[in-house]
Amino acid sequence: MVRRWARLITGLAIGACLAVAELVYVAIRWPRRWALALTEVERRRLARWHDVESSSDYDDRAAVKYLALRSLVGLLGGGTLVLQAYGLVIGGIAVGQLATGVMHPSGLVVVAPLGLVLLYGSLQGLLGVASLERTLALRYLGPSEQELLRRRITELAESRAGVVEAVDAERRRIERDLHDGVQQRLVALSMLLGRTRRRAVHDRDDLLAQAHDEAQQILNDLREVAWRVYPTVLDNLGLADVLAGVAERAGIPVKLSFTITGRLPTPLETAAYFVASEAVTNAAKHSRADLVTVEIGMRENMVTVRITDNGIGGADPSGSGLSGLARRVAALDGHLTVTSPDGGPTVVTAELPCSG
Repeated sequence: MVRRWARLITGLAIGACLAVAELVYVAIRWPRRWALALTEVERRRLARWHDVESSSDYDDRAAVKYLALRSLVGLLGGGTLVLQAYGLVIGGIAVGQLATGVMHPSGLVVVAPLGLVLLYGSLQGLLGVASLERTLALRYLGPSEQELLRRRITELAESRAGVVEAVDAERRRIERDLHDGVQQRLVALSMLLGRTRRRAVHDRDDLLAQAHDEAQQILNDLREVAWRVYPTVLDNLGLADVLAGVAERAGIPVKLSFTITGRLPTPLETAAYFVASEAVTNAAKHSRADLVTVEIGMRENMVTVRITDNGIGGADPSGSGLSGLARRVAALDGHLTVTSPDGGPTVVTAELPCSG
């Protein structure tokens, strides 16, 4: 919260200084190419301090109109900052007078409520100026329909390529699991059965028991591989019950919080399952964590999947597992973020848009 206000105030202070130059430009009507230069400075300021996305797809006329209005908004922001600074100075003087005995403590009954009201008003004024900044930028510097269309085409092309790459990576992973796991166990089972055939009938019990255990393990391995392709019980049980099963099989304590009522669309349930399952599996294998928390809920129109472990951190978002999850989420117009500083904790968050 403090950092957010610091960024807001810094951005508005820089904007107030720029407003003076912009007002001079509008008054003197210097060459229009200067308007483009000033507007580019404004775009960088908005992106750096106010997280406002704009586009270079604008002409010099739009730049001049934007600067004419923006200069007034910038001066308004500067005036609000001056008022706030004045209030802080008065407040400091009042505290000093109270500490030195010049002001009686009863004076706070009058000064404190007035100061709080002015502080609240100035803070709301800063938020209002920031909102005006955003509105003006989107109105005059916002992406055009052609730019938005180009971006959307690029996003779709990237997500399509990502899905193809993720499918290929998953296929190779399944082939590796079948080759290194199931196939090797089948070879071992075949050798056990061959040895059993060569034994006398009354001396086959030990080998038959070993063969039976090996067959059970092969079934478990096949079941795990099938679940990586698609957990069919997801259609019948729903996401909450399937994730409860994942928590039971994780090998470490997993705390599950599921606050969504009703069923989600199948693509969302599938993506949420794979994100949670892969993150829990990674935590169990690599994080040295003793607790994993899985939280799945709805925020506005987004399904949020958050997995947190208290392990050693250091997870690599560019690794095959997490990057594959990112591509899977991106295919649904979602977003996956991974924060994993050394020493932990590791937090994997997926946000999936839900139109329903």
